[in-house]
Amino acid sequence: MDGYRSGKRHCSHRSRGQQKERREPVKKSAASLLDIAAKFVAKTLPFQRIEERFPRIPEPVQERLVFWAFPRDERDIRMYSSPCGNTANALEYQNSPFCQGLRLLEQGAVSSVLQVGFHLSGEVIPGRSSQTCSDPETRFKVSVSFDRCKIISVTCSCNSRDIFWCQHVVALAVYRIRNTEKVPVRVPISETLLQMNREQLQKFVQYLISSHHTEVLPTAQRLSDEILRKSSAINQIPGAPDPTAGQDAEEENSWHLDEVQVQDQVKAYLEQGGYYSASKHLTQMFAKVREMLRAQDSNGSKMLSLMTEQFLADPRLVLWHSQGTPMTDKCRQLWDQLGSLWVCVVLNPVSGSAERTAWRQMLSKWTKIEVCPLEDPDYKPSSRRRQISGTDGEESDSAPSCSSRPPILGPDPTTVHCSRRKPRTVFHKALDALQMNWQDQHLKRLIRGKTLDYCPKKEKCEDDVESLLWHEHVPTACARVDALRSHGYHCEALRLAVSIVRTMKRNQELAIAHWRKQSQKILKNCTKSGVARRPGYASWEGWIGHPMDPIGALFETLAEASLIPEDRGRMGFHLDDPTQEEGVVPPPPLRYRHVRISGSKDRDETYLTLAVEAALLGMGQQSIMPAGLYSQEKVIRQEEKLIQRIGEIQLDPTLISVLCRQAELLLEMGPSSSLGCGIHPESSPVHAFSKFLFLAILPHNPELAFTVGKKAIRLPILDDNKDPEEKESNAAALVMSRFPRWFTLGHIENQQCSLASTLIIAAKDNINQLTGILDAAQRHVHSSSHLFKLAQDAFRYAVPTDAPRHPALLNVSFQLGLQVMRLTKTTMNWRRREMVRWLVTCATEVGLDALLSIMSMWSQLFTPTEATGPVATSVMSHSTVMRLGLDYRKQEELSNCARTLALQCAHEDPPNCALNALTLCETDPIAFETAYQIVTDAASNGMTSSQLFTIARYMEHRGYPHRAHKLALLAMKNVSLSYNQDTHPAITDIHWACSLSHSLGKTELSGLLPLVVQNVKCATVLSDILRRCSMTSPGIPSHEAKSRSKTSRPLSYDRSPLRQLLESALAAFVTTTHSRLTSISPRHYSEFIDFLTKARETFLLASDGHIQFVQLIDNIRSAYKGKKKLITLVKERFC
Repeated sequence: MDGYRSGKRHCSHRSRGQQKERREPVKKSAASLLDIAAKFVAKTLPFQRIEERFPRIPEPVQERLVFWAFPRDERDIRMYSSPCGNTANALEYQNSPFCQGLRLLEQGAVSSVLQVGFHLSGEVIPGRSSQTCSDPETRFKVSVSFDRCKIISVTCSCNSRDIFWCQHVVALAVYRIRNTEKVPVRVPISETLLQMNREQLQKFVQYLISSHHTEVLPTAQRLSDEILRKSSAINQIPGAPDPTAGQDAEEENSWHLDEVQVQDQVKAYLEQGGYYSASKHLTQMFAKVREMLRAQDSNGSKMLSLMTEQFLADPRLVLWHSQGTPMTDKCRQLWDQLGSLWVCVVLNPVSGSAERTAWRQMLSKWTKIEVCPLEDPDYKPSSRRRQISGTDGEESDSAPSCSSRPPILGPDPTTVHCSRRKPRTVFHKALDALQMNWQDQHLKRLIRGKTLDYCPKKEKCEDDVESLLWHEHVPTACARVDALRSHGYHCEALRLAVSIVRTMKRNQELAIAHWRKQSQKILKNCTKSGVARRPGYASWEGWIGHPMDPIGALFETLAEASLIPEDRGRMGFHLDDPTQEEGVVPPPPLRYRHVRISGSKDRDETYLTLAVEAALLGMGQQSIMPAGLYSQEKVIRQEEKLIQRIGEIQLDPTLISVLCRQAELLLEMGPSSSLGCGIHPESSPVHAFSKFLFLAILPHNPELAFTVGKKAIRLPILDDNKDPEEKESNAAALVMSRFPRWFTLGHIENQQCSLASTLIIAAKDNINQLTGILDAAQRHVHSSSHLFKLAQDAFRYAVPTDAPRHPALLNVSFQLGLQVMRLTKTTMNWRRREMVRWLVTCATEVGLDALLSIMSMWSQLFTPTEATGPVATSVMSHSTVMRLGLDYRKQEELSNCARTLALQCAHEDPPNCALNALTLCETDPIAFETAYQIVTDAASNGMTSSQLFTIARYMEHRGYPHRAHKLALLAMKNVSLSYNQDTHPAITDIHWACSLSHSLGKTELSGLLPLVVQNVKCATVLSDILRRCSMTSPGIPSHEAKSRSKTSRPLSYDRSPLRQLLESALAAFVTTTHSRLTSISPRHYSEFIDFLTKARETFLLASDGHIQFVQLIDNIRSAYKGKKKLITLVKERFC
């Protein structure tokens, strides 16, 4: 830590005769005039100026001045030794240097405390108690210098390096505050030296050198040499410095802040990237800046400038700038906080012109840095800008606007067509704020509270009402509120916040009046849901999602005044990061009460009602969805935070009345309200806000609540499609291809689904409302996945496990399920199978008519495969019949419908539906025959051999062998096996077909084997078929086959039909042998010998097979004699 700051005063001009004995202060019950005066002077004037003004200062006066010059409030010590309480959890605070220092103090660790002038020193011995003595090595020597009730320098032998003071400094400082009368107080050392004669001075110096000779002897010798040399610089200056005489009057009087540590820590945190801990610590540092500003500590702006320099030196800025990529969200949030803090700093109502000039120069310098982040986080130089209602997003530079309108924070909407050389940076809002002032007389009256009583219902005196309003650009006016609150002017901030909310309410009344005049004309060009076909009005700047969070500033300023006394101080600032750490118990919710506004004649107007109204007006504003992912996510974050804050307030009848009134007004406001008519198609949806409003109003005014919910369920950006039946993929593609892109569309649709689900569940006992909500959901919810979730939610509440069913709600679930089926029939959806099965379950719960309905209009809902598969199978299952309790007539009705569906599907898609159709038609001969005929007709056109074999096996299993044989013949026509496909999946089916034909008789086998010979060229397969067919035919279940099998004999190889099969097998072996030999390798020789062995077994089945095999071996020996090893193996085995 920094060492002492030496004073520049020289105290040797006063004679010793002017000094008096030091007297102990007399304790009195009331403060003396000396103490009262000394207390004021010690805080406001430097001691040097007092010495310059009065040639003689009595020693008792000096004692009281230095006594009262030490800080008197522990909160000042805490500010420099602990993180801000609003951003740190309890564990972090308990481990802070401040709390550790308090524990040291309570343990009695502080000793040897002495105050000499404006210097305090002492020892801190951790672990020390009143009974025990600690190891001397654990002693920490602490000294602090102070002036005008501020500690200006600290030193501790622990050598701690941190932006916070160490716990030992805290322990000493708090000891001095709590034990003012126990600490010995001496006048500055220069005053004591003046009382000594030459001999005493010499003794003093020698004893001082002797006590610390190892440390001060070289310095003492150097100083003595300098003093003895008349021409030395030290002899040119009268007097000598005194480190205990206070700060130089020309120096800035500020609390000690280790600037190097601030820079080093910010740099270290930034080097960690976007990690949560680094972001959290930087947010805590921003909160510390706000805490300093609130205490009107000049170190607030100094610390912020140090942090800003390190932020601008972040090497990632160069990388992001060169690559043209946006910074990470966490980093951008930190930059937003940085820019907002600078607005608060420069809007200090008591700042001087010199300060403002310095800030302007510093901010202007930063804006010229090439890598300085831009105000628009999603700015792209090549992108075209939107033109909405005569405004766009063009940036303005730092120069004042040429227009006559007052300055605002942000780009001037009137400078649309001006060409800009450079886009605005994050510091341009602060430069805009420097153009603002606090000199307006009306503004001064407002913040001082010198206004007339307010009564919004008073119509006869319009000027009186206007005198209480503040007409300024809302984010700019709210920035004033934030600045006042940040700098500790809470009452002034509260008064201005009240005026702003009243102004917003007044503008709301004017908007309603204007809408009533224009509504008929505008509604002609609106859709059924109230969206303008030709966009007219649209707010050029949204209050929710604004970088300065104006609504959050208003709400927290007003809500803070409504806190019960025990909770005051717990509310942070609206720009603080609200992220809750895992494993940390969240603090209890804040508790509010109604506090009436002074001067208001409206009994129901309190700070809390105005806070809620400000939030409702902000969230209810109709504004355009901003361009870019970050900006869109900021809208969501700020809205969710406001809803959470309002949700923590206990809604009493007064607040319920406010909610109902605002809901009605928002519905009547027209295009300026997000719940009105004539809104822009690209307006930001308000589903989350409306859900909160709906749930809050529902118990008190259901009709109004449902009106709000049904109005808010719309999603204009998707509802803008021309074709209402357009599929969801096309709608989403439309949104993502237009400018700007809706990056948060998925989240928005989730919120829409949540609102719709809440409405449906709440209306389960109200048929009329339920019908209207169903219609709204079907028109406005475009995502099939969200519709499906909506249907599932309704079904879950309609069929509870331990309560009566809700038929109307069940029907809603069913209707939503039908729409899901229509939307996903021709699109790829990984949940389609689940959706189909769920719909059947839902239809089963609804009843027989629902099942008949989905089967009769299956072509609109399902594919043929789905209809004959999971749908029909589930419908015809025994469990469904038992669940519905169907009698025979109804079962037949259901079966007939299923068979009709099966035949239609089989006709439309025979390959995939034929088998299921046959299964479903088993009990009806006519239908079964029709299905079979469909299969045979489609066999030669579109059906594969595998599908035909499967159906043929099914026919055999059901006792139709001849039909199975016919299908097997049709399947064999589509089979093709080459010579080397001895593992083809159709081999099993071929063997089964041959076995079936063999069992039916020689005629059937004779009809199949020519197809086998024609389509199968694999020698081993033909050989296996040959052997199986030569055996006695297998038994079959039919009576005719049984009688025939008694006289059946094995078939001869020399006669038809096996002769042709044998010849084909031998030819296949010869062909395969030569084919394999052309590319054989030594590692396959053993496998080839095994193949020849099987070939010989087949050759021997022919009458001249032995001769043919010998000829084959001779041919191999002569044609492939170069393969000596192979020929040797052939000779050994076959010769």
